[in-house]
Amino acid sequence: MRGTLYIVAAPSGAGKSSIVNAVLARDPDIRLSISFTSRQPRPGERHAEHYHFVSAQEFEAMVEAGDFFEHARVHGDWKGSARQSVEPFLSAGKDVLLEIDWQGARQVRAKVPDAVSVFILPPSRQALESRMRSRGQDSEEVIRQRLAAAREEMSHYGEFDYVIVNEIFDTAVDEMCAIFQVSRLRLEPQVARHSRLITALLAD
Repeated sequence: MRGTLYIVAAPSGAGKSSIVNAVLARDPDIRLSISFTSRQPRPGERHAEHYHFVSAQEFEAMVEAGDFFEHARVHGDWKGSARQSVEPFLSAGKDVLLEIDWQGARQVRAKVPDAVSVFILPPSRQALESRMRSRGQDSEEVIRQRLAAAREEMSHYGEFDYVIVNEIFDTAVDEMCAIFQVSRLRLEPQVARHSRLITALLAD
């Protein structure tokens, strides 16, 4: 049985990474795809753990080689999910989570129509700005650019299967876990998982 591909997207500062990390700690059956990026590491970020950090030239060479499952230019830097970080797990029946932006999500949905997608919204624009500033990692210019882009990013929420408002963190994590659980209870994966039981139950 092929694994399920989950897509999680959000505007910068909505708390996407924190929610994803909490869900992964709770649900050992999901593998996180480590994205490639051409931006510089932020304080505390480590290569091959948070991202695969490569130069813009290296990234563009990978694009030319067709190495990416999806890729996009985000805030002036390249970001993408390499096929080798996704396909082997799915083929082995493992669920994979892509933590990407809406542009990448659109590319993935075109290739994998049955992917399950989730968009995370902040409780307000004021909360979004406050979270961006609380990081203490970005310059004032970068913060202004991200705030300007956030409204456009949030306008794509309607392209996703589920929407979570990250007002209370623990509630948002619970809701994300519930989405994964409901997805696993769909007809097709349940039939594949319990084929022997179903055959026995319906035998003459």
